[in-house]
Amino acid sequence: MTELQEWELFKQKLFAKSSINLNDYKPAQMQRRITNFSHRNHAEGYLDFFQKIDKDAKLYKTFIDYLTINVTEFFRTPEKFNELESVVLPHLLTKRQRLNIWSAGCSIGAEPYSLAMALDHLTPSVRHRILGTDLDVEMLNKAKQGLYTANELKNVTVERLKRYFSVQNESYLVQETIRSRVELNRHNLLLDAFEDGFDLILCRNVVIYFTEEAKNALYRRFFKALRPGGVLFVGGTEAILNFREMGFESYLPFFYRKPVTG
Repeated sequence: MTELQEWELFKQKLFAKSSINLNDYKPAQMQRRITNFSHRNHAEGYLDFFQKIDKDAKLYKTFIDYLTINVTEFFRTPEKFNELESVVLPHLLTKRQRLNIWSAGCSIGAEPYSLAMALDHLTPSVRHRILGTDLDVEMLNKAKQGLYTANELKNVTVERLKRYFSVQNESYLVQETIRSRVELNRHNLLLDAFEDGFDLILCRNVVIYFTEEAKNALYRRFFKALRPGGVLFVGGTEAILNFREMGFESYLPFFYRKPVTG
């Protein structure tokens, strides 16, 4: 069997096991990442590597974490989050008292919890709906625990650290008042159905290895999932160059709005 045939069979087997479709990812980058990981684990080819992760649950979990790039932190990219807090959210709140927000690809929950804190500051008496979803069940379980390291909190102000966290040994636990405001569910962005009626969707640092076709299809689905006037917030390296073709209008750098008349 050739290397290409092994790769195709590996993709099929991984999809059957994990529902991750590698055809939606840039092939060169993904093959390089997987090859590097498999070599570190002494695999002789893609199929030998699949046998290893199929038999070893711990190795499989490590591989999925590696593949889905679960690196995150609270208030990630603080200057952009500041724009979200000072401009985007206040404007959305002039249109709707209770916002419906989706953090797509929320990993360990830092982003939806950051949103909950920001909204608690802006509208302390209002309980908004904040949905956090991710493909990785282990990451969602960590999100539900709400326990974080100091490094993951490096962008949290001292005031918020005191108000919203309690210290547990060398970790920090998000207060239940914040955790209870976030709904966490497993969801595959490339396969599963989307809800609609969102005022704000955040999908940041998630699509870095997606093909252009997969990204375009995803952003078009986000467009449909937003209310008129709703906003999509993407990562700092993920500017949507063809946003007008999808129906979006420019709002702020890395923020795209669905026209009210759309």
